[in-house]
Amino acid sequence: MSSPESEPSAGPVTDLPAVAPQLRALRRRASLTLEAAARAAGLSPAHLSRLETGQRQPSLPMLLGLARVYGTTVSELLGETVADRDAVIRAADMEPTAAGGWTYWQAGAPGRGMQALRVHVPYGSQGDIVRVHPGEEWLYVLEGRLRLRLGDTTHRLAPGDSAHFDSLTPHRIVAEDRGGVELLFVHTLLQSPTATLCLGPGPTTGDTP
Repeated sequence: MSSPESEPSAGPVTDLPAVAPQLRALRRRASLTLEAAARAAGLSPAHLSRLETGQRQPSLPMLLGLARVYGTTVSELLGETVADRDAVIRAADMEPTAAGGWTYWQAGAPGRGMQALRVHVPYGSQGDIVRVHPGEEWLYVLEGRLRLRLGDTTHRLAPGDSAHFDSLTPHRIVAEDRGGVELLFVHTLLQSPTATLCLGPGPTTGDTP
């Protein structure tokens, strides 16, 4: 896998005069040295220094990597202000959305660095889809039984069980009961370009867990 510094597929983000000082300010807020931040983001210290001084413009993969290192969002890295949002999401305001056979309800505010969902996974839906994408995932089983494949290991989760893992680990989620499974689901950086692998169709594999 190529590092963000050598990413060839996404061009630089241009016309962003506020990016350079914002990158430096957020790194300092995170109490990271230039060397430590660059290493965590897969960049060289010299390259990150040029980004912070405005000599180079960051590509989208670089921004995604830096946002994760600094514990923030790409919007904040770009200096964008976000309108005030209600901290409380009412059940009546949660509209169901279908994606690849699953049904999910937004349980958190949009545009955040992490996204909270309530998810219903039907029996037999997307059982052959292996997901790999940036970020971290945490899930908690509310009802039903879940089979979770992480890499080469299979876990069976019952109500009250939870899992927390790096989303770059190939993973597969399957409902074991015919009534499906209900989950609470939290994910970081769902706004990334590859986030559709999380809920929507993705690459498939023919092996059985």
